[in-house]
Amino acid sequence: MLLRILVAEHLPLVRRGLVASLDAEADLEVVAEVGSGAGIVPAALEHDPHAAVVDLGLPDLDGLTAAALLREHAPGCRVLILSAQPNPGQVRRAFEAHALGFMSLDVAPEALAEGLRAISEGRRAVDSELAVAALESVANPLTPRERDVLRVAAGGARSTEIADELFLSVGTVRNHLSRIMCKTGARNRLDAVRIASDSGWL
Repeated sequence: MLLRILVAEHLPLVRRGLVASLDAEADLEVVAEVGSGAGIVPAALEHDPHAAVVDLGLPDLDGLTAAALLREHAPGCRVLILSAQPNPGQVRRAFEAHALGFMSLDVAPEALAEGLRAISEGRRAVDSELAVAALESVANPLTPRERDVLRVAAGGARSTEIADELFLSVGTVRNHLSRIMCKTGARNRLDAVRIASDSGWL
Protein backbone atom coordinates (compact mmCIF):
# COMPACT_ATOMS: atom_id res chain seq x y z
CA MET A 1 0.00 0.00 0.00
CA LEU A 2 1.32 3.43 -0.96
CA LEU A 3 1.16 5.83 1.99
CA ARG A 4 0.20 9.39 1.10
CA ILE A 5 2.12 11.96 3.14
CA LEU A 6 1.66 15.68 3.85
CA VAL A 7 4.75 17.65 4.93
CA ALA A 8 4.39 20.90 6.91
CA GLU A 9 7.67 22.75 7.48
CA HIS A 10 8.29 26.50 7.19
CA LEU A 11 12.00 26.34 6.34
CA PRO A 12 12.23 25.66 2.58
CA LEU A 13 15.56 23.83 2.73
CA VAL A 14 14.41 21.53 5.52
CA ARG A 15 11.06 20.96 3.82
CA ARG A 16 12.71 19.99 0.54
CA GLY A 17 15.01 17.60 2.39
CA LEU A 18 12.06 15.94 4.11
CA VAL A 19 10.16 15.61 0.84
CA ALA A 20 13.17 14.15 -0.98
CA SER A 21 13.95 11.60 1.75
CA LEU A 22 10.33 10.46 2.05
CA ASP A 23 9.78 10.25 -1.71
CA ALA A 24 12.86 8.02 -1.91
CA GLU A 25 10.94 5.34 0.01
CA ALA A 26 9.11 2.94 -2.31
CA ASP A 27 5.95 2.85 -0.20
CA LEU A 28 5.72 6.57 0.63
CA GLU A 29 4.52 9.42 -1.58
CA VAL A 30 4.46 13.09 -0.57
CA VAL A 31 1.18 14.36 -1.99
CA ALA A 32 1.30 17.84 -0.43
CA GLU A 33 3.82 20.19 1.17
CA VAL A 34 3.02 23.43 2.96
CA GLY A 35 5.15 26.11 4.54
CA SER A 36 2.65 27.33 7.12
CA GLY A 37 0.39 25.93 9.77
CA ALA A 38 -2.63 27.64 8.25
CA GLY A 39 -2.18 25.63 5.05
CA ILE A 40 -2.25 22.21 6.73
CA VAL A 41 -5.99 21.56 7.01
CA PRO A 42 -6.86 22.84 3.49
CA ALA A 43 -4.05 20.68 2.03
CA ALA A 44 -5.25 17.65 3.97
CA LEU A 45 -8.82 18.13 2.80
CA GLU A 46 -7.66 18.50 -0.82
CA HIS A 47 -5.13 15.65 -0.98
CA ASP A 48 -6.49 13.20 1.65
CA PRO A 49 -3.11 12.05 3.07
CA HIS A 50 -2.77 9.04 5.37
CA ALA A 51 -0.24 10.84 7.56
CA ALA A 52 1.27 14.28 8.13
CA VAL A 53 4.77 15.28 9.23
CA VAL A 54 4.32 18.57 11.09
CA ASP A 55 7.02 20.86 12.49
CA LEU A 56 6.24 21.81 16.08
CA GLY A 57 7.65 25.31 15.59
CA LEU A 58 5.55 26.56 12.69
CA PRO A 59 5.41 30.37 13.05
CA ASP A 60 1.75 31.10 12.34
CA LEU A 61 -0.01 28.02 13.75
CA ASP A 62 2.08 25.71 15.91
CA GLY A 63 2.27 22.00 15.21
CA LEU A 64 0.22 20.98 18.26
CA THR A 65 -2.68 23.24 17.29
CA ALA A 66 -2.43 21.91 13.74
CA ALA A 67 -2.54 18.33 15.04
CA ALA A 68 -5.73 19.07 16.97
CA LEU A 69 -7.30 20.71 13.92
CA LEU A 70 -6.40 17.75 11.72
CA ARG A 71 -8.03 15.45 14.25
CA GLU A 72 -11.20 17.53 13.97
CA HIS A 73 -11.32 18.16 10.22
CA ALA A 74 -9.35 15.25 8.72
CA PRO A 75 -9.46 12.41 11.27
CA GLY A 76 -8.11 9.91 8.77
CA CYS A 77 -4.77 11.75 8.68
CA ARG A 78 -2.43 10.64 11.49
CA VAL A 79 0.13 13.18 12.74
CA LEU A 80 3.83 12.88 13.51
CA ILE A 81 5.35 15.97 15.15
CA LEU A 82 8.97 16.99 14.54
CA SER A 83 10.78 19.19 17.08
CA ALA A 84 14.12 20.95 16.78
CA GLN A 85 14.61 20.81 20.56
CA PRO A 86 12.46 17.97 21.87
CA ASN A 87 11.68 17.62 25.55
CA PRO A 88 9.33 15.42 27.62
CA GLY A 89 6.76 18.18 28.06
CA GLN A 90 6.41 18.53 24.31
CA VAL A 91 5.80 14.79 23.97
CA ARG A 92 3.01 14.92 26.55
CA ARG A 93 1.42 17.91 24.82
CA ALA A 94 1.71 16.23 21.40
CA PHE A 95 -0.14 13.16 22.63
CA GLU A 96 -2.76 15.37 24.30
CA ALA A 97 -3.28 16.97 20.86
CA HIS A 98 -3.85 13.45 19.45
CA ALA A 99 -0.58 13.19 17.53
CA LEU A 100 0.58 9.58 17.26
CA GLY A 101 4.26 10.31 16.57
CA PHE A 102 6.92 12.60 17.99
CA MET A 103 10.52 12.74 16.81
CA SER A 104 13.53 15.04 16.80
CA LEU A 105 14.12 17.06 13.65
CA ASP A 106 17.54 15.42 13.33
CA VAL A 107 16.06 11.90 13.21
CA ALA A 108 17.53 9.55 10.59
CA PRO A 109 15.43 9.47 7.38
CA GLU A 110 14.91 5.71 7.77
CA ALA A 111 13.54 6.16 11.29
CA LEU A 112 11.17 8.90 10.14
CA ALA A 113 9.86 6.68 7.35
CA GLU A 114 9.38 3.82 9.79
CA GLY A 115 7.57 6.18 12.16
CA LEU A 116 5.16 7.19 9.42
CA ARG A 117 4.45 3.54 8.64
CA ALA A 118 3.74 2.96 12.33
CA ILE A 119 1.33 5.86 12.81
CA SER A 120 -0.49 5.02 9.57
CA GLU A 121 -1.34 1.70 11.28
CA GLY A 122 -2.51 3.49 14.42
CA ARG A 123 0.64 2.78 16.44
CA ARG A 124 2.72 5.36 18.32
CA ALA A 125 6.13 6.39 17.03
CA VAL A 126 8.36 8.13 19.55
CA ASP A 127 11.97 7.84 20.65
CA SER A 128 12.03 5.40 23.58
CA GLU A 129 14.09 7.68 25.86
CA LEU A 130 11.76 10.61 25.22
CA ALA A 131 8.72 8.40 25.84
CA VAL A 132 10.04 7.25 29.22
CA ALA A 133 11.01 10.81 30.17
CA ALA A 134 7.53 12.02 29.20
CA LEU A 135 5.91 9.43 31.43
CA GLU A 136 8.14 10.47 34.32
CA SER A 137 7.78 14.22 33.79
CA VAL A 138 5.49 16.42 35.83
CA ALA A 139 2.22 17.36 34.16
CA ASN A 140 1.82 21.00 33.17
CA PRO A 141 0.57 22.84 36.28
CA LEU A 142 -0.30 26.03 34.38
CA THR A 143 -3.81 26.85 33.23
CA PRO A 144 -4.35 27.90 29.59
CA ARG A 145 -4.70 31.55 30.65
CA GLU A 146 -1.51 31.36 32.74
CA ARG A 147 0.30 29.97 29.70
CA ASP A 148 -1.02 32.88 27.61
CA VAL A 149 0.25 35.37 30.17
CA LEU A 150 3.66 33.71 30.36
CA ARG A 151 4.00 33.54 26.57
CA VAL A 152 3.47 37.30 26.31
CA ALA A 153 5.76 37.90 29.29
CA ALA A 154 8.45 35.84 27.55
CA GLY A 155 8.76 38.60 24.97
CA GLY A 156 9.73 41.07 27.69
CA ALA A 157 6.29 42.70 28.01
CA ARG A 158 5.43 44.58 31.20
CA SER A 159 2.26 43.80 33.15
CA THR A 160 0.40 46.69 31.51
CA GLU A 161 1.38 45.46 28.03
CA ILE A 162 0.34 41.89 28.88
CA ALA A 163 -3.00 43.23 30.13
CA ASP A 164 -3.57 45.20 26.91
CA GLU A 165 -2.71 42.26 24.65
CA LEU A 166 -4.85 39.72 26.52
CA PHE A 167 -7.68 42.13 27.40
CA LEU A 168 -7.17 41.64 31.13
CA SER A 169 -6.83 44.06 34.02
CA VAL A 170 -3.33 44.76 35.32
CA GLY A 171 -4.33 43.31 38.68
CA THR A 172 -5.46 40.06 37.04
CA VAL A 173 -2.16 39.82 35.16
CA ARG A 174 -0.20 40.32 38.38
CA ASN A 175 -2.29 37.64 40.09
CA HIS A 176 -1.60 35.24 37.21
CA LEU A 177 2.13 35.98 37.35
CA SER A 178 2.17 35.43 41.10
CA ARG A 179 0.48 32.03 40.71
CA ILE A 180 2.81 31.11 37.84
CA MET A 181 5.89 31.81 39.94
CA CYS A 182 4.42 29.85 42.84
CA LYS A 183 3.60 26.85 40.64
CA THR A 184 6.97 26.83 38.86
CA GLY A 185 9.06 27.71 41.92
CA ALA A 186 10.58 30.56 39.94
CA ARG A 187 12.38 33.54 41.46
CA ASN A 188 10.95 35.98 38.88
CA ARG A 189 9.05 35.98 35.63
CA LEU A 190 12.15 35.38 33.47
CA ASP A 191 12.99 32.37 35.59
CA ALA A 192 9.39 31.19 35.20
CA VAL A 193 9.69 31.48 31.41
CA ARG A 194 12.90 29.43 31.47
CA ILE A 195 11.45 26.72 33.71
CA ALA A 196 8.22 26.47 31.72
CA SER A 197 10.09 26.38 28.40
CA ASP A 198 12.55 23.72 29.60
CA SER A 199 9.61 21.63 30.85
CA GLY A 200 7.71 21.96 27.57
CA TRP A 201 4.81 23.77 29.24
CA LEU A 202 4.80 26.72 26.82
